Amino acid sequence: MSILRAEKLAMPWPGVDPFLFCMHHADLYPEAEGQAAPAERLRGRALGADFSGRDGFSMYHGESVPGFPAHPHRGFETVTVVDTGLVDHSDSLGTAARYGDGDVQWLTTGRGVMHSEMFPLRDAGNRNPLRLHQIWLNLPARSKMVEPAFRILWDGDIPRYRLRTDGGGGEAVVKAVAGPYAPQERPGPPLAPPPPPPHSWAADPANDVAIWQITLEPGARVTLPPATQSRTRRTLYVHAGSVLQIDGRPVSADQLVEVAAHAALRLENGGATTVEILLLQGVPIGEPVVMHGPFVMNSRAEIEAAINDFRRTRFGGWPWPSGDPVHPAGKGRFAQVSGGAGEDRPAPSAEPLSTMK
Repeated sequence: MSILRAEKLAMPWPGVDPFLFCMHHADLYPEAEGQAAPAERLRGRALGADFSGRDGFSMYHGESVPGFPAHPHRGFETVTVVDTGLVDHSDSLGTAARYGDGDVQWLTTGRGVMHSEMFPLRDAGNRNPLRLHQIWLNLPARSKMVEPAFRILWDGDIPRYRLRTDGGGGEAVVKAVAGPYAPQERPGPPLAPPPPPPHSWAADPANDVAIWQITLEPGARVTLPPATQSRTRRTLYVHAGSVLQIDGRPVSADQLVEVAAHAALRLENGGATTVEILLLQGVPIGEPVVMHGPFVMNSRAEIEAAINDFRRTRFGGWPWPSGDPVHPAGKGRFAQVSGGAGEDRPAPSAEPLSTMK
């Protein structure tokens, strides 16, 4: 039996070990004005804590530019997959970045880091959509206090598998953010995404971690490979479309579906609109999880230590002039590590593709 359980999605999307949860942001911001702020009046919003979704967008904890000003983390990883729009990152390590439009930021928070995630608006003449997933991936006890690590996976470096269905059907696309993807429709080596940070649970192939974004146009179908480990758990978050067929069984949108991971899995779009799926899988860490806001540890005592350490050290302090820094208007996507020799920028080359028609 392919489907083990299915339930209605609720925000945040619940995680299955080793994942903690996923936040899905889909905002349609108004035209930009001044320093990347919305041109639309913000009167009536609870600025600093606006999760209203009013007029199609939230400001979150931002007061002029939407986003999440400086806040701490310890004991887990954030994987931020930005489909559309931009994110300006700044942190207590002195790292700065602007990424988006398909890029992924992977941050191992380890023993502690403060960071800011702001959503600058760039188009003064049109509305500014933002669509992103932020996935919280746990760390095992042995890695909770490692040095923080920051990595950008540029969109053009992330492999995609494309399959056009015979008989006029649509296209299936699998974007492999993490974990190799082995196409079932043709022989050949698996598509290999860029590596995660070294202390990530995903860095060891034996943990079988995968983060795949799957898009199925109407009539499109694709067969996903079986997991490589017997203990792997696989979850599909079906967040757009009308009907997804999973091994012939229909599932509606806005569903969390845990599926058997040990066998190949056939997915087909049985509706008239494009289906979008986020797949998360991995071998469970299998340790106690104690969460307190931005801290994820194994015991209450470790949470208390995290709170005390943050009050005492601020996890290295904050080297930026404000708690919500936004990079200069017009600046392109980049990543700059503190003390680095230069900026890392996405290559202009086309995305890596694997196509079978």
